[in-house]
Order: sequence, then structure tokens, then C-alpha cells
Amino acid sequence: MKVSRRSHVPPFAVMEILAAANRRRALGHDVLNLCAGEPSTGASDVVRDRAIELLRSGDLGYTEAMGVPALREEIAGHYRRWYDVDVDPARIAVTTGSSGGFVLAFLAAFDVGDRVALARPGYPAYKNILAALGCEVVELDCGPDTRYQPTVSQLMEAYYGGGLDGVVVASPANPTGTMIAPAELDAVARWCGEHDVRLISDEIYHGIAYGGDVQQATAAVYADQGAVVVNSFSKYWAMTGWRLGWLVLPEELVGPVDALAGNVALSPPALAQHAGVAAFSPEGYAAAAANVERYAQSRTALLERAQELGWYPVAPADGAFYLYGNVAGTGLDSVTYCARLLEEANVAITPGTDFDAVSGHEWVRLSFAASPDTVSRAADRIAAWQAGL
Repeated sequence: MKVSRRSHVPPFAVMEILAAANRRRALGHDVLNLCAGEPSTGASDVVRDRAIELLRSGDLGYTEAMGVPALREEIAGHYRRWYDVDVDPARIAVTTGSSGGFVLAFLAAFDVGDRVALARPGYPAYKNILAALGCEVVELDCGPDTRYQPTVSQLMEAYYGGGLDGVVVASPANPTGTMIAPAELDAVARWCGEHDVRLISDEIYHGIAYGGDVQQATAAVYADQGAVVVNSFSKYWAMTGWRLGWLVLPEELVGPVDALAGNVALSPPALAQHAGVAAFSPEGYAAAAANVERYAQSRTALLERAQELGWYPVAPADGAFYLYGNVAGTGLDSVTYCARLLEEANVAITPGTDFDAVSGHEWVRLSFAASPDTVSRAADRIAAWQAGL
């Protein structure tokens, strides 16, 4: 029988490496898994306790397609507290993780054949979801000279070179961890508004930033110019498997997303939604902030050892919890490097080919969302293994 052309997207290599690492663990090997962007702590106690209460006595039936009102109110309050931005809860859509949010946002914003720009290197699911929906992906080559982030001049070139209907930005970005400065985000958002280009801003790593001079700006302030914000509980609140995210929508997309959400998923997971309200409590924020302090320790230790590891150059890692480094000096391509590292040193990291089909064979991504001890032991193994190459 026929298999659709739209389904012919490459698999996410992280998941394949994760499966290989789990197989080695099952065989008794002491595998240190730094391939997935998954905080090792999991949800905070206040969220877990609320979930236990709900499992015992709560109503866990279908919710509104756009999410329970209490959670949407809390998310709106989060924007007031963190960004001093007023967001109408009616413009917030709770989604099945940020992944479900991207599907809904792309379906509501773009038609088949629309051209959507995004940075390379970048999170592979952006282009794969867009391709599956029939959009044309325009990759922007973003290297150290642009701090791995797209610029207005690149958008102008793409716009005048064939038209442009949308752009996806991420700050902090996966895999590089680099961030868009507030002035740069303002320039991109205003350019998009002036040229009828839909801005989709991935902000799922907001809250995970390092250095006192690092500022995080939200594209929610540009909703009147058509911007869409995607966020999630997975990273800052360490709730990956709860599959809970949200969108901040411009007015014209509220109705379409509401209709699509009701048809695609009926509603986001009820347990995750009701328990997720507790993430915005003082205890929930405190637990998340403590996680960021742990990531910062691991980041500092890794950057101090980058030269010893032989990874040069490395992206600045202003935020998120990834170290993206160049391994060309080892003489191995990144796929071979990662396969051998897992097989010979029991450390799982991700080849850059997942994030950059052009230059990714020279790069690898290490997630330092694990405990500082695990990250330190992994660095020891990598250094020892590389010394024997």
C-alpha cells in the first residue's frame, strides 16, 4: 500500500542514540547518557504532590481544547512576573508539549508551498514538521559571525530571493545555546511585521541562562504584529514526559488554533495541566532555579575543559544546557565519533548531523542537563578516550 511522501522525514538521531544507550545499559554497561535534552531531576515535588492528589480524587476527564482556564491564567501571570507583559489568557493555548504547539502553530499559520526560514544549525523537528506539512524550508547559514542566530539581512535576502511567509527563531537555541539580544529580536520582529512574515519564537529554554548580562526577551510583546510564542514545561520546569506546553497567539490565530486543537488532540493531558498549575508556585519556581544553578556548574566545568576535550570551536552556550563543539580535529566525522564513543567509552552524545546537514559532520552536541557528577565523569571518559585516538 501507499506510504505518503509527507512522511519521508529523517528520524531524530537523538532518539536512536538513546535507544542504543539503553540497549548497552541492559547488557550491564555503565552508560553515561548526555545525548538527550532532558533534565535529570524531573518535576518538582510540589508538582508531583499535586499530581498524586489528582490521581486519588481529581477530575481527569477531557478539558477545554485550549487548556484549563486556571493554567492559562497562571501562564498569563508568568508573563507579568517575568517580562512585565500583559497577555490575555484567551490568547494562550495549552498544548501537548511544545511539539504539539509547533504542529498547531504551523498548521494555523502556513499553507502548502509557503516558504519558512530557520537557522542552520537548529532543532531538526522544525524543518521536518514543516516539510511534512508541505512547506518549503529556507535554511539560513548561521555561524559564529552571527552567533548562530538569523539576522535581518539574511531574512531580507531570503525574502527578495523567492518570497518568505514565516521565520522560526529560537533563543536560547538548540543545539548552540546562543541567544538573541532584545534589540536584535526587536529588529527581527519589526521587520517581520512590516513584510507580513509570520514570526514563530521558540522560547522553551527561557529561564535557563548564564551570566548577569544575559537578557531574555519574549516575542509575546509583538503579538499585534502577528508573532507566535512557543513554550513548554519540559526544560525550565523539568517536566519532559508530562507533555505540556503552550502557545501565545496573535488574535487572528486564536480561533483557528482552537478549532485545530479540538480536532487534532481533543485536549492536552488533563493530569499534566492540573498539576502544572503548581509549577508557578514559589516552590515550583525555586526548584527550577536550583536546577539552573546545577546546569551552570556543569557548563563552567565543561567550558574550562573544552580545550582538553579537543573541541574547537565551541558555541558560547549563553543559555539552555548544551555544549556544541567541533570535533574535526580528531579526524573522525561526528557520526563515527559518537558511535565509537558510546561503544568504547560508554558515553552517549549526539552528532551534529541532526542539526546541520551541511556542516554537522564536524560537530557534536553534549547535554549537561544531567547531574554535575555525571557530566564530570563523562568529560573524564571523553578526554581519556580521545587521548587514545
